[in-house]
Amino acid sequence: MITAKIRRLYSKIFESYGHHSLENHIKKVIELDEFLPYSSTFFCITNTQTLSFEYISKNMKSCLGLDKTLLKQKGMRYFWSRMHPDDVEGWLAALNELMNYTVNEISIEQRTRMNYTWNYRLKNSKNEYVTIVQNTTPLEFDIENKPIIGLAHYTVLNANINMDVCASAKWLNNNNEYETKYFNNFSQKLISNGISNRERDIIRLLVLNFSSKEIAEKLYISPNTVDTHRRNILKKLNISSTGELVGMLKMNKMTL
Repeated sequence: MITAKIRRLYSKIFESYGHHSLENHIKKVIELDEFLPYSSTFFCITNTQTLSFEYISKNMKSCLGLDKTLLKQKGMRYFWSRMHPDDVEGWLAALNELMNYTVNEISIEQRTRMNYTWNYRLKNSKNEYVTIVQNTTPLEFDIENKPIIGLAHYTVLNANINMDVCASAKWLNNNNEYETKYFNNFSQKLISNGISNRERDIIRLLVLNFSSKEIAEKLYISPNTVDTHRRNILKKLNISSTGELVGMLKMNKMTL
């Protein structure tokens, strides 16, 4: 199932170590929630280690019509199951790139002042897809200084509004102004005519920097089969190497 694939990739992106505390954050958010009016936005405290929502604000029900108790019980897996399938690939690539950028390019001191934004479509209680812009600020970090607990603010847009899946990272500077440190558009899809569903799965995992052996394990096929698919993909797309394929995708030069 697609949610199982998302869980595996999501857990890999947010693989973390150590423990964290939530009590103070949740207490502050509950106090804030009491005073906020009903609107087209809601917020949650997210936990990437347990794949759960530690807190969900009252506006979620009015924004999406979803059962707050069910969302709290089933966590992110339930949320993912309602995501538009055409957005999953770009969304996962966006999360992976944002995490890699944070770990490799943002100093430990700056990470506490970072803010991350991405978007996707989600099915509401009326089975209509709405566009959600998610803005997340890290609250807690693991012992390797990777963000694991976040305050996520969700803005729900009209169902008729279509947006490319984009991601950005901003830093709150000493003048209390946000500077954009990273931006990318992940909506370009790699699927041209003749690319099979299995080849699409392999391409998605290649973009996330998985090796043939790792891909084989995740897709329950042999490494030789993965290598055969990789050669066929390059031939069909008329490119010379996997590196070129991944580079073209990340630079948004290819459409599906």
